[in-house]
Amino acid sequence: TRYETETGLRLRDLSTGEDRWLKYPIQRDDQESRATRDVLPSYAFTPDSKELVVFFGGKINRLQVATGESRVVPFLAHVSLDLGQHLKFESKVDQGPVKARLTQEPAISPDGKRLAFSALTHLYVMNIPGGTPARISQTDTREYEPAWSPDGDYLAYVSWSPSGGRVWKWSTSGRFQPQMVTQTPGYYQNPVWTPDGSKIVALRTSISNRQEALGGFGDQAGMDVVWIPKEGGEPRLIVPSRGAGKPHFTTENDRVYVYGRQGLQSFRFDGTDRRTHLKVVGKSQGPGEEPPPATDVRMSPNGHQALALVVNQLYLIDVPSAGGEAPTVNIATPSVPIKRLTDIGADSFNWADGGKTITWSLGSSFFRQPLSTVVFDTPAESSNTEGAQAAPPPKAPAEKKYEEFAVDIEAPRATPQGSIVLQGARIITMVGDEVIPDGEVVITDNRIVSVGKRGTAKAPAGAKVIDVKGATVMPGIVDVHAHWTEIRRNVLDLDSWPFLANLAFGVTTGRDPQTSRPDTFAYQDLIDMGELPGPRAFSTGPGIFSDTDFQSLDEARNVVSRYKKYYRTNTVKSYVVGNRKQREWMVMACLENGIMPTTEGALDLKLDLTHAIDGFSGNEHALPIVPLYKDVVETYAKSGIFYTPTLLVAYGGPWAENYFYETTEVHDDPKMRRFMPHNVLDAKSLRRPWFRKEEHVFPKLAASAAKVVHDGGKVCIGGHGQIQGIQCHWEMWALQSGGLSNHEVLRAATRDGAEAIGYLQDLGTLESGKLADLLVLNKDPLQDIRNTTSLRYVMKNGVLYEADTLNEVWPHEKPLPEMWWWKDKPQTSRPQ
Repeated sequence: TRYETETGLRLRDLSTGEDRWLKYPIQRDDQESRATRDVLPSYAFTPDSKELVVFFGGKINRLQVATGESRVVPFLAHVSLDLGQHLKFESKVDQGPVKARLTQEPAISPDGKRLAFSALTHLYVMNIPGGTPARISQTDTREYEPAWSPDGDYLAYVSWSPSGGRVWKWSTSGRFQPQMVTQTPGYYQNPVWTPDGSKIVALRTSISNRQEALGGFGDQAGMDVVWIPKEGGEPRLIVPSRGAGKPHFTTENDRVYVYGRQGLQSFRFDGTDRRTHLKVVGKSQGPGEEPPPATDVRMSPNGHQALALVVNQLYLIDVPSAGGEAPTVNIATPSVPIKRLTDIGADSFNWADGGKTITWSLGSSFFRQPLSTVVFDTPAESSNTEGAQAAPPPKAPAEKKYEEFAVDIEAPRATPQGSIVLQGARIITMVGDEVIPDGEVVITDNRIVSVGKRGTAKAPAGAKVIDVKGATVMPGIVDVHAHWTEIRRNVLDLDSWPFLANLAFGVTTGRDPQTSRPDTFAYQDLIDMGELPGPRAFSTGPGIFSDTDFQSLDEARNVVSRYKKYYRTNTVKSYVVGNRKQREWMVMACLENGIMPTTEGALDLKLDLTHAIDGFSGNEHALPIVPLYKDVVETYAKSGIFYTPTLLVAYGGPWAENYFYETTEVHDDPKMRRFMPHNVLDAKSLRRPWFRKEEHVFPKLAASAAKVVHDGGKVCIGGHGQIQGIQCHWEMWALQSGGLSNHEVLRAATRDGAEAIGYLQDLGTLESGKLADLLVLNKDPLQDIRNTTSLRYVMKNGVLYEADTLNEVWPHEKPLPEMWWWKDKPQTSRPQ
């Protein structure tokens, strides 16, 4: 029973109903979490009912029922625990040209000879096989989602900029510049031609609906399905989309097909005669759980088959003849013929050649397979619920019947030229406990040349020298558990405030450990090109969940190769992938591929212990039981696993972020207002739940993390995307509350974070030869950890910015371009 903030035991006399305190306090219960190990440890009465044998204080105790007095039961276990190989692979940060990791929405021409796609925000066309990609124009317009006209003479596509987007068409002869099809700006996506080529159908909403959306996932508010004459004109409403998207056609000119929460549906151009044709779901993950719906479904041009993307794998489904209620096809126990086409996975897909060819993409590779080569599996005899839970998904054919084309797009990597010297500061190098009281850092291009006492190194000729006497220099912050959930998906947005906010607050490197969609890789490439300021935006890509449902080590190998070969990432997120055997397959596949698997803690201490024992590289989120004792602490420390407790979303009590909303000013902070749209800032900060200080659990979780560090383990910081920018500082402050020294907290936020994501060779410390990511602070964080926000300058990859503005100081002096939200306020708003 809780009393105030502590947990105790009460004793009830079953004959009289008397109820009294027996022992208070004991240890914190788990009633505010998942209680996977029960709310408290189990207990038992002795045979004479005079004592209670119960665990608390890290010991087994005998508790007298009459008096409440307790004595420790002597107990010592000698444990020999075999630990799997800790998966840690060191890498260098990519240098040289940026090679696009993602080709978005590739589309093959009607004659099958050319491929159009968007990469790095521009549209390309190439001959296949063996062609060289070429841009359709040399303008600065950001171009997305190409769609071929039925005759192959035109490509329709959409654009996006802070002033809005439009639908365009381009003559594939190359003799003319692209033409606007829509004059009125808005946010458009998913353009497609009618079968006769007379109209273009697309989704549309307002500019503000897109810009002010609180999240980047899902469809934007107020989307409509519209059509535009091919000659150009104003969009004309067909129907509100109500969450459905990806319009497409069969052979009928006047019937539009879309896919959404209600399944695969169609309607006429006047919005009437709405029909539901098909629903597709994956395997249910347990009794009572709804099977996951397909990500996307598209009808074939002849209306006889459909393609469905389920858990990142592509399936071909034989569509039953119309009549009666639309069927729901479960790919685990199908009642109609189906065929799984992929074993590694797919990002997007489509029909081509009038339905004779199936196409899909993965990373920057394109695949096509003739429909005639597909042999359907025999339908399952039963599609009952029990079977849906028990049966594994069908396998892809062992013989590869598809063609694969690698698409190579390269762009120059942004690298500053010249030398700069920062002189006179206290330098916290994060090399051991080294602190240089009056030092200097010499940087040439994007790398550190030397770090030492002032005057010990000769400044390169022509170097810019900046006096930072009295300041403190430290490595840039590494956010091991970043989530940039507010970035815009599919049609990318280079006014991406999550990246700006993090860089302005000193986060020079982030790793998003579950992006849900692969387009974060495109943002990573764009930042590396210098197309927008931001941290080094590493990520795992989409998480690997239990619905992947590995049935063998080979299947795990296939999925992991998606990330290593096609996404070219060095870490993956093993997000509760299944039982112990399936998790071990995951580790083995990652070991073979040289890729580091971090995990989801899932509020389950037993699961988290297996993560350390089995060799996973990291555990994301807090170990939910507090306090921790030597058995768990030593296991985590000795295993080498990187532990990121994400205290802002603390397990087992109020989230730590609420404490900082209560005790710091967020809404009226000028820096927050500069780097976060006002509607987002309002939503996050105006109305927050309030908790008494002693109700917060994060200091207890932080104390357990401190035990791991003091036993030789590695703890990192992760802001979890709670409030972009300031979140990592809150996480550091919360971590320090558990007993870590300020230097230990800074090490967790820099050196250990770089090691956790595999880039310690280039990042995390201030040493000669490393990449120049560093912070200049006005106040010393070793004296007060809250001085981490006293930022004067941020340097990322050798480029120096004013921290309050992100105006570039070196190698060029130029202001940050104006952001749309700076001028999006009423004239009567209060002064800022």
